[in-house]
Amino acid sequence: MAGARDNPPDPATGKTFVITGASSGLGRGVAIRLAARGANVVLAARRTGLLEEVAAEARAAGGAALVVPTDVSRPEQVQALAEAALRRFSRIDVWINDVGIGALGPFWSIPIRDHARVIDVNLKGLIYGSHVAVRQFREQGFGTLVNIGSIDSEVPLAYQASYSASKAGVLSLGRALNEELRLDGQERIKVATVMPWAVDTPWWEHAANYSGGTPRMASMDDPDKVVEAIVQVALEPREEVAVGWKAKASAGSHKLAPDLAERVSGEVAHKWQIEDAPPAPATTGTLYEPMASGRTVEGGVRQRMERENAERDRRRH
Repeated sequence: MAGARDNPPDPATGKTFVITGASSGLGRGVAIRLAARGANVVLAARRTGLLEEVAAEARAAGGAALVVPTDVSRPEQVQALAEAALRRFSRIDVWINDVGIGALGPFWSIPIRDHARVIDVNLKGLIYGSHVAVRQFREQGFGTLVNIGSIDSEVPLAYQASYSASKAGVLSLGRALNEELRLDGQERIKVATVMPWAVDTPWWEHAANYSGGTPRMASMDDPDKVVEAIVQVALEPREEVAVGWKAKASAGSHKLAPDLAERVSGEVAHKWQIEDAPPAPATTGTLYEPMASGRTVEGGVRQRMERENAERDRRRH
């Protein structure tokens, strides 16, 4: 008996987690981390073959996995995702809305169709997922919804206008849902918004890009830090979590001096994305169709930027 008390069961073991954006980046990292702790993971994204690869890795790590190809911008597919999870595992303990796309460049240089697509996926897609999840949670009497925002939810960033707008909406969505659930007496249903700094994942390779330069940002965080934060908040919910000291400092400074914080972030974005970025052709990225590359948790962006910066310095000197 003493041994059992000394080694309590992992809180993730046997619980069911629906994870959108699970084919690469943070979603893939979260799925594998949870599977290693004995969780059931329901994997959703557009790349079916890659989801099967993630599922095999999750099973090898010790969890159960279900693949459900899903485009979160289509509400009927999000509903089907929930139904598939319930058929297989009978309940949903945690729903993690991790999917996200971007469009880089001056607002006026990005086609309006691309701006609309960013909103369709990043905001409407998370609304669809949140709606399905909260309705299920109210029916079963418990559950945790985790929406992945960004530090851009708090501090809008130049050259990422529609992305910033979508992430600000995600933050407001979470705040409103928490109040509605409180007023409804739903003490066992929690909504968390996770706000990372820029993270080295395939997001940058997958982003639409009309900036004229390769996608980049200063002082990117390692994805492992954010993966761990998402897992922790899924198991121990908090309403809002800025991940890491850079995100915390940015959010704090914005509350104290919003105009100054926005000006500083704008100058940083201009230097890194416009002034110092090597030339790159315009692309719609993965806005409309997935691409084969960008399959891992880490994106290799930091290493690429080191090479680009070294080459730039060599040419200058």
